[in-house]
Amino acid sequence: MSEMIISGSRPRNVSWLRAAALLYGDWGTSKAYVIGLAVLLAGYAAPVYLVAIAGLTFLVGCNYVWVCRYFPEGGGVYHAARTHSARLAVIGALLLLADYAVTASMSCYEAFNYFGTGDATRWAILAIFALGILNFFGPRLSSGLAVYLAVPMVLVVLGLAGAGLWRQPVMHWHWPTVGFGQSWQLFAGMVLALSGVEAIANTTGVMKLDEGSSLEKPSVHRNARKAIWIVMSEVCLLTIILGILAAGMPEESFAKPESFLRKMAEYYVHPAYGVAVGVVVGLLLLSAVNTAIVATVAILYSMAQDAELPSAFHMLNRHGVPWVPLIVAVGLPILILDVAPGFEALASLYAIGVVGAITLNLASTSTDRGLPMLKWQRVVMMGTALLMGAIWVTIAVTKVHALIFAATVCGVGLFVRETYRAQVKAEAKVAAPVLSPADARVAMPVFGDEPGEEGGRILVAAHGMTASAKYAFEEAKLRGARLYFLFVREVQVATEVSGRLDSDLIAQKVMADVKAVAQAQKVAMTPVYCTANKASDMIVELAATLGADLVVLGGTRRGVLVNLLRGDTVREVSAQLPDEIPLVVVA
Repeated sequence: MSEMIISGSRPRNVSWLRAAALLYGDWGTSKAYVIGLAVLLAGYAAPVYLVAIAGLTFLVGCNYVWVCRYFPEGGGVYHAARTHSARLAVIGALLLLADYAVTASMSCYEAFNYFGTGDATRWAILAIFALGILNFFGPRLSSGLAVYLAVPMVLVVLGLAGAGLWRQPVMHWHWPTVGFGQSWQLFAGMVLALSGVEAIANTTGVMKLDEGSSLEKPSVHRNARKAIWIVMSEVCLLTIILGILAAGMPEESFAKPESFLRKMAEYYVHPAYGVAVGVVVGLLLLSAVNTAIVATVAILYSMAQDAELPSAFHMLNRHGVPWVPLIVAVGLPILILDVAPGFEALASLYAIGVVGAITLNLASTSTDRGLPMLKWQRVVMMGTALLMGAIWVTIAVTKVHALIFAATVCGVGLFVRETYRAQVKAEAKVAAPVLSPADARVAMPVFGDEPGEEGGRILVAAHGMTASAKYAFEEAKLRGARLYFLFVREVQVATEVSGRLDSDLIAQKVMADVKAVAQAQKVAMTPVYCTANKASDMIVELAATLGADLVVLGGTRRGVLVNLLRGDTVREVSAQLPDEIPLVVVA
């Protein structure tokens, strides 16, 4: 009775267009607050700075095209820096964590300013808490809203830009009247437009492969390049146009930079159009909040999976969601909103995390001699890393509270990491190392002719001797078929997962019970254990690989709301299973 362990991998089903929409949901929303921040800091000189910000955005975006090319399995700072040092990778991940936390708080705060609700801080705290409850059931809805709202967002912003240019307002812009040092500080304070660029690098592991590449030699360069270029072009072009139009606004509007695009729509078009802009931008900002929560859970789980954080960080609730990372993902933005309420306070904390993460990513990638980069690409990337490093130092020196915030996040994270690893070494618990997703991912096993397959192969997926499992045993005995008993440990997290049967006590007990039943009933059985993001994908893939003659599943007893939030596994398997493989659902 052989036993099989299969590590789950996320399916590569994200097209370049969907990746662009997901990227736009994060990167594209920067216009919602960077224009207001620019006029707050620089007044009518804001267009000059915004042109420079667009140029920096373009430069960083081009660098991330290369990052995605050389890291087709995921090119975020955590993976790029890990090629040099695990500790450096953790620092990069913690800087990104700080960025996600401020992204969630800032985006949520601005969303309710765009909605015009009043007391945006209170509403933002309630909304983040509500999104945390939704994510308790899994990140099923994490990307849908961004995809559906990307086009409306582009349309309303294009409408605003077109109407503003049509009116040909009197522009009051002027060159900066301060010296280079002060101008550099103002420029460094406006780099919020870069937030979200790391999102595309973290998406390469689920993007569809380029034509001609394979799982053994993956490439997503062309698809990633399309996604980055289309979003980057929109962000740079419209940031410049809206920045110029901002110079035609009344000066008194600069004092309150919140929901500045809505104010521009009301001024250049009509108050009703301002409401429309507020609703569309506000919803997309809420989607960015949800994306930040999902990304925080994923990065904390990834570090725990790589034994960089305590095992508590990959403990799952009954819906397969890592609950400790979820608490952090929800609690930290709420704490930030409580401690640093208001647009200026949040904006001052915003950039230090993402600028640090980008600096580490580009520096790590450009100095990785194992990557087949051209010399000129390394030079450009290293130059960009040095530029981003200078911006980070400027922010750290001029915004001490931002430095304290980043240092606190990194300090607490490193303290937990070092304490945990020291404890592991002291207790000699390294006999069974935790595998990283890259190490644990294996191809689906090739099944040959096994004894006891005269009546074919039956696949049943269950978490115990349920009604469906009993039916499958009876059917296997009657047919003289081999039964493949599949236990799927579903992990609802937006990253690649791996698992070990010897660390899953519940699965061990289930496997022991079904082995005893198989021996008692004299049924040929092969237990199969796997960890996957989505149980339905693994069931369908294994059924097709087996060439199963029958798939048996149990009917769900979950409530309608839970099925809506998590998805119905039976329905998803039924929709994906090849027509030649029959499916039996036992209630």
